Amino acid sequence: SMTENARLAIEWTRNQLDPEARAFLGSLPLEVEDGDRLYVHADASAPASWNYVLDADGARRHLTACKARVSFCGHTHRPALHCLSAAGKVTCFTPNAPDPIVLTPQRRWLAVMGAVGQPRDGNPAAAYGLYDTEKSEIRFLRVAYDTEAAAAKIRAAGLPEALAHRLTRGK
Repeated sequence: SMTENARLAIEWTRNQLDPEARAFLGSLPLEVEDGDRLYVHADASAPASWNYVLDADGARRHLTACKARVSFCGHTHRPALHCLSAAGKVTCFTPNAPDPIVLTPQRRWLAVMGAVGQPRDGNPAAAYGLYDTEKSEIRFLRVAYDTEAAAAKIRAAGLPEALAHRLTRGK
């Protein structure tokens, strides 16, 4: 269920876009496959339902619903890495270092990339990842940005204070 703040932010964003931009965004697919990879915003078992992957149960639901060896999603605004072994065991990690993590071929993987803004993990820095397709290595990275200036723009737009405050505290 969507919070009132999220609803207001979506409505504000919708009003900033012209009909052509809204039509373009509406035409984009909910998931994209590229080789052995799947890119999807939320849980792959039902992309249009916008379900979160927050734990091992959510990761299992996602990983059993897709065929990709490596998949990437967001939606939770919390970086995470989940894997499914050949024996059906799900393991979940919270990446906290920029070191490369090898995504071994014996497992299937789900990388939850975090968020560039509106983080939920207590770290206000923008989160992103780099995946090396040749080495099958992923790096979870963070970069600081001027959260105070971004928060000031949120306030100036008349959006809820909680959205501005979240940027500076990371949750």
